Amino acid sequence: RELVYATPFKPGLTPLAGIPQLEQTLFDYYYRGAYDEFWSAEFNDFTRYFDRHADIPATLSSGWFDPFAGAAAHHYAVMSRQNKSPQRLILGPWTHMGMRGENSFMADVDFGLDALWGFARYNPERERFFDRWLRGIENGLEDEAPVRIFIMGGGDGRRTAGGKMNHGGTWRAEGEWPLARTQHTNYYLHADGLLATDAPTSEGAKLQFTFDPANPVPTLGGTVTGFFEEIKFGQAMDPFWEKYFPPWARMRQIIVDGPMHQQEQPGIVGCKPPYLPLSMRPDVLVFQTPPLESNVELTGETRVKLWISSSAVDTDFTAKLLDVCPPNDDYPSGYHMFLCDSIIRCRYRNSFEREELMTPGQVYPVEIVLPPVSNLFQAGHRIRVDISSSNFPRFDLNPNTGEPMGRHSGTAVAHNTVHLNGAHLSHVVLPIIPASTPSTGADACVHLLAE
Repeated sequence: RELVYATPFKPGLTPLAGIPQLEQTLFDYYYRGAYDEFWSAEFNDFTRYFDRHADIPATLSSGWFDPFAGAAAHHYAVMSRQNKSPQRLILGPWTHMGMRGENSFMADVDFGLDALWGFARYNPERERFFDRWLRGIENGLEDEAPVRIFIMGGGDGRRTAGGKMNHGGTWRAEGEWPLARTQHTNYYLHADGLLATDAPTSEGAKLQFTFDPANPVPTLGGTVTGFFEEIKFGQAMDPFWEKYFPPWARMRQIIVDGPMHQQEQPGIVGCKPPYLPLSMRPDVLVFQTPPLESNVELTGETRVKLWISSSAVDTDFTAKLLDVCPPNDDYPSGYHMFLCDSIIRCRYRNSFEREELMTPGQVYPVEIVLPPVSNLFQAGHRIRVDISSSNFPRFDLNPNTGEPMGRHSGTAVAHNTVHLNGAHLSHVVLPIIPASTPSTGADACVHLLAE
């Protein structure tokens, strides 16, 4: 956790210096912000070469809290269009390793026993696939719905016996991805913090905040993997990871992978007393709906379209989607559940092909695409979107100076603005799924899951 603060990294002075090839890879990642010959190579950009993909049966699987959920979903969508052989997609309420885990919860949130797979469920799934496509055993696999997704939500929001928030959820079969019946709906950001389908009409409305790289918004849960630090013998490891690491590789994550309440806590990188909710930070803009009158399902990618300006020539804007659960006896202040997030570095606002610095004070459009997720926002809950300029250490801090990537000589405070008026309608596009009968194959999938 000390190293994440030791930026900018210097060649020859990192822990990888003893393995020059690995250190070179680190600095390729760190310095190369624009899409160039390194990023376009096949080992980095598989999608560029999807036209050469073999036409073979495939099952792609991931989890909503796995960094690769969007990649797996996109891979399936392309392969199902271009291939004749059967393609399948499974997306559960899991972190990167959660599909193979032995818990129904991820981080602080429990999704119920249907979310629990582990090897007891995962291995039979794989065996059935190989039986059909390698041994030629007719087992009806290709007759089932090609897509299975877990819709999170539906629980009572109380604390389970294991100390987790009961969010619940259910599996559903679908005929395609993305879902054809999705209603992409604009929800506008208002200066009073409202998130609503009605557009603001006031002229000149805007909200401002100060982004200081020395005091970033801490990462509280996320779609992360690999943020490990070494721990000393005698210190407790996470029981999950202890099963997979050899005894000499004593590691623990410095970021919570998965969903958690958006309130700072001791022991988490970047958190400081008095450990307030992130919604109380002056550098976090919160936009939320009133308590919902009926259930609302979001399934798919959320797009955040902002009109922004800054005092800096380059800065970041972050977006985060949350399910705000109402207060109860176990959570008197409610539970602000993380769902997904992402970021845009403004120098790449128009394209990753080239850098374009900003003119301070000028208004620009930017778009932040959040990875796919599926969540049922129950009546009484709120849909919330947080806007800021940091999410550390999940995302690298922008020094706000406009210097070459990873080679800044200092940092600057940025005064950032989100414009919310008739001429600059900042909004989010939510993937709302109407309450209707699921796609073809649902009954078969439900029957299989019950077995």
